[in-house]
Amino acid sequence: MTQRLSRDVLAQLAPSVHRPDYDRDAKACGIVHVGIGAFHRAHQAVYTDDAMNGGDGNWCITGVSLRSPDVHDQLAPQDGLYTLNERGPNAAAPRLIGAVRRVLVAPRDPSAVVDAMADPGVHIVTLTVTEKGYLARGEGSLYDYIGKALARRRSQGSGGLTLISCDNLPHNGERFSAALGEYLESLDADTARWFQTECACPSTMVDRIVPMTTDTDRADVARTIGVRDEAAVVTEHFHQWVIEDRFAGPRPRWEAGGAQFVRDVRAYEAAKLRMLNGAHSALAYLGLARGHEYVHQAIADPQIAPLIARLMREEAVPTLPSVDMDLLRYADALIERFTNAALPHRLRQIAMDGSQKIPQRWLATLDWHSRRNQRCPALITALAAWIDYVRGEGRLVDDPMADALAALWASEGRGGIARALFGPQGRFEASWVAPEVDLQALTGLLDSD
Repeated sequence: MTQRLSRDVLAQLAPSVHRPDYDRDAKACGIVHVGIGAFHRAHQAVYTDDAMNGGDGNWCITGVSLRSPDVHDQLAPQDGLYTLNERGPNAAAPRLIGAVRRVLVAPRDPSAVVDAMADPGVHIVTLTVTEKGYLARGEGSLYDYIGKALARRRSQGSGGLTLISCDNLPHNGERFSAALGEYLESLDADTARWFQTECACPSTMVDRIVPMTTDTDRADVARTIGVRDEAAVVTEHFHQWVIEDRFAGPRPRWEAGGAQFVRDVRAYEAAKLRMLNGAHSALAYLGLARGHEYVHQAIADPQIAPLIARLMREEAVPTLPSVDMDLLRYADALIERFTNAALPHRLRQIAMDGSQKIPQRWLATLDWHSRRNQRCPALITALAAWIDYVRGEGRLVDDPMADALAALWASEGRGGIARALFGPQGRFEASWVAPEVDLQALTGLLDSD
C-alpha cells in the first residue's frame, strides 16, 4: 500500500510537488481557525502559507473542529500536512501546504481550544463555520469558546484578538461583532467592554470553488504525488480574498498570496453573494430538479443556462453598489468557472442549508426589484425550485429548517406554500415580502410540476 503523507515520507513526494520554503518547525502558531474544512485548507491556509513562504514570521495555524473529528483524523497522522490540487484551466502543479500545525476537536478537549485562543502568541482567530454555525449559543458554541478565551486574555493582559469571519454572510464582520458582543454582555459586562475596545472584527469576502474531496480524488492525488494524502483538497485555480483593513494587532502579509485590503468590503461581498453564490444556489435547485448531479452539467443544460445568465446580468447586477470591477465580465468569468468539468462540484453540496443562504443570495435582489415594481423571472423560477426541493418527498433535506418547512408544506400545500413563506407575515418576511404577482407566479410554477 502507498505510504501516507507525513514529515517522514517527504522524500517520496514526486518532484513536481511544490514544498514550503520556510522551516515549519521554527514557526509558532499565531492563528486559530474554527471550522477547519476543505474550504479553509484551500483558501485562508494557502494565503498564510504564501505569507510564510515570503518570509513572514510565526503564523502557523491551530485548527479547531467544533463537532466532527474527521479533519483531525485526516491531518493528525500527517503532521498537519496536506496537498492543494488544482483542476481545470491554468491549474498549477500540486502543492504541499505546511501552515496547519495541529487540529483540535472541541468536544474532546474544550480546555485546549480556550488555551489556544488565549495564547499570547495568537493574534488572529478566523472562522468558516457556515451560515448556521453562527446561530448556536451556550456551552460548546463558537461564542462560548471565544468568550472564555477573551475573558482570560483580558485578565492576563494578553491583548485583543482580530476575529475574522470568512463565511458567505453580508457584513459578516459587523454581524459577528454584534452577536459576540451581545453574548458577552449577557455573561460578563467587563469582558464585553474590553472586547469592544481591544478587538476587531473586519468584514471579508472570500471566493474559491472547493468541492468535497472524494475517494476518486484521493486516488488521483496519490498517483500524482506518490504518497497517500487523506486530507487532500481539490479546487480551481481562481481564488480571491478581500479584507477590511482593520486589525487589533499584527497580521500576516496575506497580500503575498494576492489578498486585497480595502476600506469597505460591502460592494465586493454583495457582488459575490448575489452573483456567484446566487447563481450557484440556482444551479443547485434547478439542476437537481432536472436530474443533474454536478454544476458543470447544470450550466450546460439549455433550459437552465439562460436563466443563470439572466439572474446575474439582468437581475443581480443592477442592485449592486459601485465596485472596482466590471460586473458583466465577472458574470462571463463565473459562467466559465461553472463549466469546469475537471472540478466536479456536487449540486447537493451547494443545496445544503438553503434556508440560511437564500435571504442574502436571492431575497435581497428580489426585494430591491420589488421596491421598484420590477420582476425577476429567473430568480422566481429558482425560488420555486427551492420551495419544491424542501418539500422533502423522496429526499433528505439537509437544512436547519427542514422540519418546519416540511410542516408548512403539509399544512399549506402547493396552493398556499409560497404565501406562507414569502407573503405578508410569511416565514421570510424580514428579508422579502413578495408582491401578489410574484406569489401567483411561484404558485403557478409549483402547480406545473
